[in-house]
Amino acid sequence: MTRPVLLFIVALAALAVTSASPAAAQGFQIPGGENDAASGGFTSRGQAPPATGGAASGTATSQLGRSQPSRTTGNGTAGGASFAGGGALPQTHGQEYRVYDLRPYTGYLTKMDRPQEAVVDWILKETGEDAWFHEPMGLMNASRDKLHVYHTPEMHQVVNGIVQRFVAGEKDPQVINLNVVTVGNPNWRARAHLLMQHVNVDSPGVQAWLLTKENAAIIRSQLQARTDVRQVQALDMIVHNGQTERLASTRGRNYIRNVRQAPTGWPPYEPETGEVQEGYKLEISPLLSVDGGVIDCVIKANIDQVDKLVPVDLDLPLPNAQTHRARIDVPQVVSWRLHERFRWPADMVLLLSCGVVASPERAQSTIPLFNTNMFTGTTAGRADALMFIRFRGRASENLTTTPLVPQVAAQPGAPNRGRY
Repeated sequence: MTRPVLLFIVALAALAVTSASPAAAQGFQIPGGENDAASGGFTSRGQAPPATGGAASGTATSQLGRSQPSRTTGNGTAGGASFAGGGALPQTHGQEYRVYDLRPYTGYLTKMDRPQEAVVDWILKETGEDAWFHEPMGLMNASRDKLHVYHTPEMHQVVNGIVQRFVAGEKDPQVINLNVVTVGNPNWRARAHLLMQHVNVDSPGVQAWLLTKENAAIIRSQLQARTDVRQVQALDMIVHNGQTERLASTRGRNYIRNVRQAPTGWPPYEPETGEVQEGYKLEISPLLSVDGGVIDCVIKANIDQVDKLVPVDLDLPLPNAQTHRARIDVPQVVSWRLHERFRWPADMVLLLSCGVVASPERAQSTIPLFNTNMFTGTTAGRADALMFIRFRGRASENLTTTPLVPQVAAQPGAPNRGRY
């Protein structure tokens, strides 16, 4: 055999050995983390998993389309991945799985969309949200008919107490009397102080008192005799036990927010108007005890009012080297927020004072000529806002003269239902 033929055969053998060696493929592999993510039956960076034989034969497709051996750990997960299949829920704190029947409550609310969400909301109000997102591990899921809970026995006692207030409590619509007034001077407290029982409130500037129905009538009579008292809202709200009702009264106030060049050329500039919404929005969610003797109520109120419009003069250039004087307005908005939960005997009246804040209603002059707000841009809107809340019992047992259907504030639905 000649020397050139022998060298050709040796070269072919070396090429065959090199092709079969795994080390020769290292230059084509993905760097550590990406190659690990591409193994174990799924592809990295959102690529689709390999068809048929790929996952079944223990191979995964890398970014370069080459088949690489799959590396798995002892529990069956891919090396470097952080998922695990199968297993059981932890019971390190004695967690139990229980199912609560909600049909005795939701069966009455056939025309209401997802009434079971009120049950979940009140459980979160009672237990706090951290109890379901931290140790010990817990789960909660609600359908229209059933509430599924996985948690410790102590947590089940709390959940069962809330569920019973829905399923064993009042099913008929209830009436909550709401009366909102504003007082120009907070000295009304001087005569009413001994008639009220003080209640602690967390919201800054907010005060709360409990009154008997007789004392509430006396204070109402004292307020009606004052000249600085204005009735804002007085109605009976029909609410189902645990559900949330909304009330809103807002209006837009126009102002000049900008000055821009006029497309017609004369006048050289034209005003651009804006609108700010002022008024109040109120949400109320009452939950009765099983015997109806105690009421828990979550109250959320938002009040926004334009205190005044601050004028700003602008000097704008003209083509003839002169200036054009224009004025814009900057709204000075006063806002007040309340989000509190109260508990009181159902046969008493809750009185809330927001302090001297922006008044929900702006008084208008009966004679337009004397309406100085038109010229000054200011608003006389400071008052002590008072809210009387009284539980009146079943709607079927009350003959009311005020509207029973409140004006609902239109707002987009949110998955957290205002819990966060």
